[in-house]
Amino acid sequence: MNTNGGFLVTKVKQLSDRVFEKILNEKKIDAFNGAQGRILYVLWQGDGISIKALSDQCGLAITSLTSMLERMEKQGLLRRESDEKDKRKTLLFLTDRAYALREDYEAVSAQMGAVFYEGFSEEEIRLFESFLRRVLDNLEGGQRP
Repeated sequence: MNTNGGFLVTKVKQLSDRVFEKILNEKKIDAFNGAQGRILYVLWQGDGISIKALSDQCGLAITSLTSMLERMEKQGLLRRESDEKDKRKTLLFLTDRAYALREDYEAVSAQMGAVFYEGFSEEEIRLFESFLRRVLDNLEGGQRP
């Protein structure tokens, strides 16, 4: 069977990144970019996590995260603290400024969702997202070479 799902997923990712950035520009939001938004989203779910945990949850390599986190720290979006239990670990915490941006992020996400799911029924969205979770589970579980 000839499949091109990987190509389609890559193209969806590239286009959705561009649309997300366009929406940020239209709304004149410059406090964060799309990649930083993913980091903020994970930390809004619960901050005080390690860089490794953040990497796992947002799907960004630690090497990519390092410079992004430095930039976000300089922007006043997060702070780093040593883990009291394990001084080798650094934990990430959001600042009040980052928490204040959540509403902006949610507005952009809602607009992005409207673009993404235009013409889909609720059942199609539910099915599609269940398929995406299965693909994600396959990728996370295997990490095959």
